[in-house]
Amino acid sequence: MAAAAPPIPSTPARISIEPTRSIFAASRSALRALILRDLVVLRKNFGEFVIRTLVQPFLLVFVFLYVFPTIGQGIGGGGGKAAESAFATVLVAGVVGISIMFQGIQAVAMVMAQEFGYTREIEDRVQAPCPIWLVGVAKVLSGATQGLIAALIVFPIAAVIHAKGVEAHLSVHWAVVLTLIPLACVTMTSLGLLLGTLFEARNLGLMFGFVVLPLTFLGGTYYQWTKLAPVQVGGIHWLQILVLVNPLIYVTEGMRAGLTHAQHMHLYIIYPVLIGFCATFLTLGLRKFSSRVLS
Repeated sequence: MAAAAPPIPSTPARISIEPTRSIFAASRSALRALILRDLVVLRKNFGEFVIRTLVQPFLLVFVFLYVFPTIGQGIGGGGGKAAESAFATVLVAGVVGISIMFQGIQAVAMVMAQEFGYTREIEDRVQAPCPIWLVGVAKVLSGATQGLIAALIVFPIAAVIHAKGVEAHLSVHWAVVLTLIPLACVTMTSLGLLLGTLFEARNLGLMFGFVVLPLTFLGGTYYQWTKLAPVQVGGIHWLQILVLVNPLIYVTEGMRAGLTHAQHMHLYIIYPVLIGFCATFLTLGLRKFSSRVLS
């Protein structure tokens, strides 16, 4: 009887492993998780955030709009309560703008310098399933959210605190406010991203001395850009031209356009220039961020 032929081994079935989701979907989920993580941290430290946000604007408004007029040293060109009220109107919009700038730098630049420094927390973040540059975008968006909250917190205080007879004449133009504030927040947090990647943690004092202070005092917080025309040499309005390289001047002038009837720079200049600054800061910041992560 012939022996049975050995069984022929069957060819194993080819198993194809399909990705469960696209790269875009994974990146979107990682971006959302990174932003939510920052917002959770903000919620846990919201009291500290509010105090940090309010100290400088409160002192500015308290000193200029309450203390000075009360002791007879009101600022307003010596024109009495009417001039002091005009200055209050200008200052309130400037305070909102400067709060957005400081929050953008504190929420991104300060944190970024620490994460690249001794904490090295950035190494954990870049392991998220998304491109490295998207981690930088998450920092910008979460910082912009904090800047938006800061603007909402500061505005009522800046509008209410003033001496008797001194009043900020405010008139909200919602179309300007609802479009300009988010643009200003993203622009300033993009600047924060760039500064946070340019300066080491040990050089933060240098950053504030050579970058933040000039931006603050030449950013139109205490005055309107249109009022700088008398500052000239040889018929050249040099200061009015010089401050045009300062992104804060467009934010404060835009706030005056959105919150007051005071003279301000034309909106058809403010919006394109702010968009240009935002694109420039974001591009340079993300490029520098990626290079520092990979170095």
